[in-house]
Amino acid sequence: MFYSFMYMYMMSLFSLLMIRKHIFLCLISLEFVVMSLLIMYTYMFIFFGSGFYMMVIMMVFFVCEGVLGLSVLVSMIRCFGNDYLNSMNLW
Repeated sequence: MFYSFMYMYMMSLFSLLMIRKHIFLCLISLEFVVMSLLIMYTYMFIFFGSGFYMMVIMMVFFVCEGVLGLSVLVSMIRCFGNDYLNSMNLW
């Protein structure tokens, strides 16, 4: 069971590394990484029987990460008119 969660985590990291055109797709991949980590930690907390308050704290951080990503997406669309990563001057 744990190996399937690890596989899901590795595939989500792989999709995050491969998708580089739109920032929205990067955010979706990042949320997939977060969800796989949350599922792994939930499984470990249930298996070991402790630390459910840590899961709540992690969920708060994950929600803050999602809100920050969406705010960057909205500000980028307002400034550049699209969500292409190539439209930003990163050099």
